[in-house]
Amino acid sequence: MTLDPHPPVLVVGEALMDITASPGGTTEIPGGGPANVALGLARRGVEVALLTNLGRDSRGLEIATHLEESGVAVLPESFHDLATSTARATLDATGAASYQFDITWQLPDEITLAVPPVIHTGSLGAFLEPGADDVEALLAAHPDAIVTFDPNIRAALVGSPEAARTRFEQIARRAAVVKLSDEDAEYLYPGATLASVIDEILALGPRLVAITRGGEGATLATATDRVEVAAPRVTVVDTIGAGDTFMASLLTEPAVRAAAAELSAADLAEIGQRAVIAAAITVSRAGADLPWADELDD
Repeated sequence: MTLDPHPPVLVVGEALMDITASPGGTTEIPGGGPANVALGLARRGVEVALLTNLGRDSRGLEIATHLEESGVAVLPESFHDLATSTARATLDATGAASYQFDITWQLPDEITLAVPPVIHTGSLGAFLEPGADDVEALLAAHPDAIVTFDPNIRAALVGSPEAARTRFEQIARRAAVVKLSDEDAEYLYPGATLASVIDEILALGPRLVAITRGGEGATLATATDRVEVAAPRVTVVDTIGAGDTFMASLLTEPAVRAAAAELSAADLAEIGQRAVIAAAITVSRAGADLPWADELDD
């Protein structure tokens, strides 16, 4: 299949079924960090295609339908004959989720794509073999594309902090925009302050680095400016999809999709504020139910 040069964003990474256990029972909701980013973009009116790894089973078809109903173009190369991957999420008293994964990840041997303007990748798709090497090869094959990256570290699956950091920095050197959480930062750069982590990542070459801190808000930084944005206070149902919502919100910004060119401190503050508001909507309801454009307009 040849991907039309529109949509402007190609997301590459895992899609899976989130199986969430809570006192009220067990629910299954489509998820996976990159798939959630694609969902969030489509719901905000950005044309987006997803290259992922889905079984042709009932879960895989449900995930594809869920994404397509929101406007995501799930590429046909994404399907295989194995079982669809799952993530079993257990919620603690604060709504924070911990995960156990049953996942396989690789890209098909043959992919025919027109060069998209922006490629977003991250999460397990950027770290879990054999697909992680496939992702790096795909990025290398599209040197003119603007790359955005969210590592979304899952410690049980990404190897040692040293190995994960090596992989992270390889992709970060290629990326124009890097977003990570404070937990990601601690895993990759143990003991370092967030300010020094930002400095380390900016030195690799990205134009924009954002670190989220849950209910404490986020920091957005370029080589010349650094701003803090506070998160709105909401009742948290669970935190599933919060970071993905923040990433998707960044990518809805035309200036960010243009390699974060010429962003001022005021621009960073506005972009960050919109992103934390979007994430607040997601955490106020169950699962990775990312906001639609009209919800944010309201």
